[in-house]
Amino acid sequence: MSDNIESGTRRPSALEQGPGRNRVPLTRSCTMVVISGEPFMPLLLTSLSSRERREQRVFAQLLNLVPFLEQRLMTDCDEEEMSRVADFRGASSARSDDTKSLKGHILDWIGTPGEAFVPPIARNIKTNRGYHHEVTGSLLCPAGLNWADSNVKAQLRSGEMTVPGTSGRFSLTAYKHIFTSPSSVDDETKATRAGNARIHGMTKVTAASIAYIATQVRFALSSSSVFSRTDTVTDSERFYNSVLEFLDDINEKEDVDALLAWWNRHIFPGSATGARAPAKNSALAKLLERRKQKNNTAAAVST
Repeated sequence: MSDNIESGTRRPSALEQGPGRNRVPLTRSCTMVVISGEPFMPLLLTSLSSRERREQRVFAQLLNLVPFLEQRLMTDCDEEEMSRVADFRGASSARSDDTKSLKGHILDWIGTPGEAFVPPIARNIKTNRGYHHEVTGSLLCPAGLNWADSNVKAQLRSGEMTVPGTSGRFSLTAYKHIFTSPSSVDDETKATRAGNARIHGMTKVTAASIAYIATQVRFALSSSSVFSRTDTVTDSERFYNSVLEFLDDINEKEDVDALLAWWNRHIFPGSATGARAPAKNSALAKLLERRKQKNNTAAAVST
């Protein structure tokens, strides 16, 4: 919130204002934190599918993230504003901005410093990216396939072979670029302005934000110029959903928790919630072991 100097009172933030004001920023400011591209759909209370359960969790997180959102939706929202929120127009704008920003910057990360791409890769035109170029093609090629195999390369380029999902090794860099600040990619101490994470109160990495970044990086490396549901080669929507479904799979919880802890140590080191185990011979480890022995002795005496 900001202060009103003349009246001595605080001016409500964009998220706390009544109907009709800052409608698009409302969805834009919270999209990437908990949803990152998922449509806002009606929820059923019973017999929910896995997708509907995910949407319900997303909605609950939105209510926790945005002050007074529930009140605005239930009592203060007119039909026009409800339609805007449901369409997530702010989300679409945010995605477009991120896509445009990554289009050029991704080339800075995948190239060798001081060396030009051969053949050259344009920063604003993507037609020679994807499987059409040796560098981007090798990065998009899944680990199970051999990019050096001319047959594999030809089938990927022709579309005869499609890849349902790949993971990019530059996702961590892209995450910092979008969520913390572009300047934090090279050196966190050189960040000149607050990033999306700080502005919107984001203090930890979420499964949805990882899926969002992975999708954006994959699209930036591809030759596709626009997101499209008819694009069966890039198929960004399907890729995003497959990544998110895996990260939300209860059977993968242990590994996913470890993954999120790793991401948090790199993106939000000051806010990482996972406590690291003390070194085996450290003073802290010895104190904890002595406390454990005392608790065990006390428990034995009491029985």
